[in-house]
Amino acid sequence: MLQTLGLLLACQLLGEITVRGLGVPIPGPVLGLALLVLLLRLRPTLTAQLRPTTTVILANLSFLFVPAGVGVIGNLEVFSDNGLALLFILTVSTMLSMLAAVGTFVGVRFLIESRTT
Repeated sequence: MLQTLGLLLACQLLGEITVRGLGVPIPGPVLGLALLVLLLRLRPTLTAQLRPTTTVILANLSFLFVPAGVGVIGNLEVFSDNGLALLFILTVSTMLSMLAAVGTFVGVRFLIESRTT
């Protein structure tokens, strides 16, 4: 488990180093994830090795939201002062994120269908 966790963290670290070193305008973890996908395509046997570690991480993912909840409680005065504005911003940004996801899905589907015909 330590080796696979090390591989996951190494991919993220390489992504962070690349982004900060080259000034690439994407998040380091996203680049690290792309590197991990590339590694999994080159060595499909890694999938079976990573599965137990990633299963444990995903099963305990809710613990990562505890610090965010504590941060919300620690800043209740900000929410009481600007609650309506924050609610509006959260609603609009959620809707925009959903629309971006749908647009990406439709665009990829269009590209895939255009290549098969």
